[in-house]
Amino acid sequence: MKRNLATLNKIELREVWGHEALGFTRWLAQEENLALLSDEIGVEIKLVQTEANVGRFNVDILAEESGSGRKIIIENQLEDTNHDHLGKIITYASGYDAEIMIWIVKDYREEHQKAIDWLNEHTDENISFFLIKVELWQIENSNPATKFEIIVSPNEWAKTIKTTTASGGLTETKLQQLDFWAKFKNYVHEKDTQLKLQTPRPQHWYDVSIGNSDSHVCLTINTREQCLGCELYINKGKDLFNFLKVNREIIESELGESADWIDAPVASRIKIKKAVLGVLNPKENEVCFTWLHDKTVLFQKVFGQKINEFRKF
Repeated sequence: MKRNLATLNKIELREVWGHEALGFTRWLAQEENLALLSDEIGVEIKLVQTEANVGRFNVDILAEESGSGRKIIIENQLEDTNHDHLGKIITYASGYDAEIMIWIVKDYREEHQKAIDWLNEHTDENISFFLIKVELWQIENSNPATKFEIIVSPNEWAKTIKTTTASGGLTETKLQQLDFWAKFKNYVHEKDTQLKLQTPRPQHWYDVSIGNSDSHVCLTINTREQCLGCELYINKGKDLFNFLKVNREIIESELGESADWIDAPVASRIKIKKAVLGVLNPKENEVCFTWLHDKTVLFQKVFGQKINEFRKF
């Protein structure tokens, strides 16, 4: 059967955002739009302030990574990259002691792409630079849609290995943890295009966004007890935890199993576990990755719905 196809048109950025600060920055600073950027780069971004002061200058967006609290600098440019904005990013990063720098541009010059690559290669594993191209596309007369394209991103595995090798830092267990999470991320990337994951780190836990700043999913590997864990981690949210606990029977029914409800002074958790013979044994990767992925998706669905109900009160 013959079908008519629509025409895809590229829209000039300034047709929608006439001014970087008044147009694009204000648009990007909205929670739902920062979420689009978060999904693209795998970092959960929480707005702190727009036009934040750094001496005589203003950073477009000052944000932080949910969960870790790492400072994020976002510099917007509705033109091609230039030396001025490259210098501003470094200035702003030093002014706020930021660890994640995001440069969003209309287009980029090769020398600036190489400069961001160089910064990623020559800074430690805690520092990350992103160069991102933004475009607007329209199908016939539809509203324009935003497309973020990552031009440069940090190679976290290489940076971690290089930095810690030079300083004699990572233990064998930490290297195995980093390798485990890196392979898990690759597994999810091939299996599930909807689930966005953060940069792996050499630690026994791995945080995954659940779509709000009050809580997140935390995956764990416990080599002492030889078990996997999946939990909802609630940071200083006693009202949310109590609301969920009232609905405990419903939640556990939807999870398909009972959970440990841990009401701690600072952070509360709702956790399930799975015993595995050799959590860091490569032969068990398929079993581990499948369970962690399935439970992450389930937690996002079950707790996402309940958190939305909580917010309506």
